[in-house]
Amino acid sequence: MDDRFHINLSDPTPIYAQLERSIRFSIAIERLRVGEQLPTVRQLAVELKINANTVARVYADLERAGLLETRRGIGTFVRVRDTSPLAKRGATRQKQLRNFAQRFIAEAYSLGFSIDDLLDHLAEARAKGDGNG
Repeated sequence: MDDRFHINLSDPTPIYAQLERSIRFSIAIERLRVGEQLPTVRQLAVELKINANTVARVYADLERAGLLETRRGIGTFVRVRDTSPLAKRGATRQKQLRNFAQRFIAEAYSLGFSIDDLLDHLAEARAKGDGNG
């Protein structure tokens, strides 16, 4: 079974959101590398015991977001990122990151975690190279 993707059926978070978050996280920590092929929709649905339409929707949404690309007759792959200075270092991009970090910290704080707790966990996850940390 593909252990890169984690779905918890007892979690109240929708399965769709869990899978999308898991794939995004795997790409972010390079557990899924640029150019790497993902399992087929059917294969991943069977492995995770979820509906194939859910997997197809996640793949399609991540393709629209620019993270994945589908090659007809071949499969779905992690897409090469645009590393141009404007795409990576623009003021809009930095503002998005700042807003995301603020939401992340606020959510963690509401759950009783400190920034040091977050940093420790992120460092452990990075060292392990997975999302289980």
